[in-house]
Amino acid sequence: MSQYLKTFLEYTLLKYISDSRSSSLTASELKTIASDVIQLSNLFTKERKILPSQYLNNKSLRRAYILYFLPSNIYKIHLPLKELSLHPKKILSKKLLKILDLGSGPGTTILGILDFFSNQKKMPSLEFTAIDSVAENLSIAKDLFKLFTENINIDASLKTFKINIEKAGTIPQDTYDIIILSNILNELFYEDNKRIAKRVSFLNTIIDKFLTPDGSCIIIEPALRETTRGMLDVRDNLIKNGFKIYSPCLIDEPCPALLNPKDWCHEDIPWIPPVIIKELDKLTGLRKDSLKFSYLVLRKDKLSLTDVLEKNSYRIVSEPLISKGKLEFYICGHGGRQLVTRLDKDETPSNIQFQKLQRGDIVVFEALIDEGKRLKVGKNTVVKKQF
Repeated sequence: MSQYLKTFLEYTLLKYISDSRSSSLTASELKTIASDVIQLSNLFTKERKILPSQYLNNKSLRRAYILYFLPSNIYKIHLPLKELSLHPKKILSKKLLKILDLGSGPGTTILGILDFFSNQKKMPSLEFTAIDSVAENLSIAKDLFKLFTENINIDASLKTFKINIEKAGTIPQDTYDIIILSNILNELFYEDNKRIAKRVSFLNTIIDKFLTPDGSCIIIEPALRETTRGMLDVRDNLIKNGFKIYSPCLIDEPCPALLNPKDWCHEDIPWIPPVIIKELDKLTGLRKDSLKFSYLVLRKDKLSLTDVLEKNSYRIVSEPLISKGKLEFYICGHGGRQLVTRLDKDETPSNIQFQKLQRGDIVVFEALIDEGKRLKVGKNTVVKKQF
């Protein structure tokens, strides 16, 4: 996200939620919003079971979401879109992209897509369809869409429908190049003890019925263990049903993170937040200095991010694990989820890139040493970050 957009975003959102014409907040207003942010944060994490579906109808929670959570959530869609844009088949190069946002909320992901394509040399026309069960969400989505498209040079349109998306048969018939489910999969059939099977069936129907043959279904979920493992369960079932995982996975095998009940897989991308979020972080004790989320890109065809990668590429799936005399990461790729270690004494110019790796990076090793229980970066190992 450009600095211009961050400034514009902060200014626009402040104006949108303000009862006055001011585009700034008083100290008293900040404290009130900080309290609402804490309440909403708890509902999103440890109190998810009591999160009301229409929480944005509450003016205080709506203001907290728009100012604190929406700006960071906008940016999360950029990673899967960037990875799709890397494919030599030019998946996103159509003159017109039709996009279906299921469970759109206040249009957060739509704003992120507008931002992504506004920075591309060749911008497609974007035709959005937003579906949500809460009328207030769709009203906000239309307002914010209008504010953004008036200030960003892009050809885009938006249609909205108030529909319970669990009833897939009520979704208007059409086909789409991109289908988005952002922070919604974990809410589908939540009270049902067969929720994983029902989510798989729902996605099968949605992808078969509404996705174009060369389209992509993008799922984004909170970076919580429960929600991510639920998504990974769905992933494994969809692979059995013949769908292709485009990214982030570099293998089409059962997810190795599910072998240990304590494991899950998520992104953690550095991010410089707008000023208002920094101020709210100081008051709440929360930290929004990185973007944490899980995601999955599904396709009907056999195209994959692995088509553009070197053989035996790996994804970094942990933070750097630093202990006395060594640096380690968990990596995932051919062979599953494995620990790779480099002793400090083995640092050389050929492997110095190892210490610069971050969660989510894709890397290739040459002359990696297989010690059985772990992989080892030796003095002669070459470490190359792909992206």
